[in-house]
Amino acid sequence: MPAKTVTVQRPELNFWEKIYLPEIFRGLWITASKFWRNIFVHTAHRLGLMKSVEAAVTIQYPEEMRPTSPRLRTRHRLTQREDGSPRCVSCMMCETVCPAHCIYIVAGEHPDPNVEKAPKSFVLDLGKCVYCGFCVEACPEDAIRMDTQIHTIAAYSREEMILDMQELLNPSPGGMPQKTFYGKKS
Repeated sequence: MPAKTVTVQRPELNFWEKIYLPEIFRGLWITASKFWRNIFVHTAHRLGLMKSVEAAVTIQYPEEMRPTSPRLRTRHRLTQREDGSPRCVSCMMCETVCPAHCIYIVAGEHPDPNVEKAPKSFVLDLGKCVYCGFCVEACPEDAIRMDTQIHTIAAYSREEMILDMQELLNPSPGGMPQKTFYGKKS
């Protein structure tokens, strides 16, 4: 059965709609009114007036960071026991539940007989991660969290986006671990 074709008629534009001038002036009016309102409110704030009225503020990113909610999912970290070893018991729950398959764990024996297993290696590929947080929810030991408040995950290569266990245990506050920068170690 052939698809039914529906022809939609374009509405006829009148003279003012054809020349666009009223819409251009309306846009300029909106922009200018916001600009002069902010100038007025900032000047009033300098004079100690109108403190209850907020004015628009430009955040100078990346030198100035916008405050974020503590619930925001940011770069991952592994939590540690009192002795500094990772809390992870290599149950593979996070690796299994990850829809992006970005977690790779190799299990090994833990020296403490009370702990069944420990990861020999724990690798997380941030280039594949979709920040869904399923790994955090699935972990029965609270070993992985996404609360570092590190937002900058940009890197120059895919290899720099792969985090090993040491980088996950000690996340660098400046963002991605700087392995190389144009061939130089940082």
